[in-house]
Amino acid sequence: MIPPSKRTIVFLTGAFVHHSCWDDWRSYFESKGYTTMAPPWPHKNAPAEELRNSHPNKQIAANRLQDLTRYYDEKVRALPEKPILIGHSIGGLIVQLLLQQGLGYAGVAIHSVPPQGIMTFKWSFLKAGWGPLGFFTSAKKSFMMSFDQWKYAFTNGMNDDAQKDAYYKQAIPESKLIVRDTITKAARVNFRNPHAPLLLTSGTTDHTIPASLNYANYKKYRKSNSVTDYKAFEGRNHFVLGQPTWKEDADFILDWLNRQGA
Repeated sequence: MIPPSKRTIVFLTGAFVHHSCWDDWRSYFESKGYTTMAPPWPHKNAPAEELRNSHPNKQIAANRLQDLTRYYDEKVRALPEKPILIGHSIGGLIVQLLLQQGLGYAGVAIHSVPPQGIMTFKWSFLKAGWGPLGFFTSAKKSFMMSFDQWKYAFTNGMNDDAQKDAYYKQAIPESKLIVRDTITKAARVNFRNPHAPLLLTSGTTDHTIPASLNYANYKKYRKSNSVTDYKAFEGRNHFVLGQPTWKEDADFILDWLNRQGA
């Protein structure tokens, strides 16, 4: 029997991946009584293969973090009550930015890109991010990860067939500008501000966003006097949403949300 309807969950997609990455998560949380939505980013409302074939895509290349945050802001404000916000990577950063605006009943940032000012010089982070940042290349062209780049930045540790399947189902072109914006004031958070309950999760094998970076993000909130929790999962890479272990992560998040009355 399906339980009574609960709050709406808005899933916020990260960079380089198609919004269908949330399909299993949406089914899981809908089976628990939640209403869910996973809006595609602007100019990305098409199948992954079609988007890849559109590369280089000038419209995607023009996407900026401030505009994307405003896009989600408008979608959240249009809902009848404050939703739960669950975001991955840049989506996790936007969860944090929206909570700063008083939007969201609770937020979950999965392997989140950190707000402005939180950095690491860990080699895996620099290697995974160099291509997407696209320094010394034109920002008028979108960036499309090669399969080798995808294997390092997203699916490291998975078998070759699983990595190929993930690439062809999920990998899409991205804006270099939106990646660069994550180190600017567009990604600024006042960590002392009170905020709705926030959970940050990390993975021990994530090359793109090392667990140490997520932990540093978590520690910045120590003076906010608001519920801020942290969970590190063993063996999770940046493709965490599609790893075979995804349901364990979803179970933990569901339990955490229940403890917040969500």
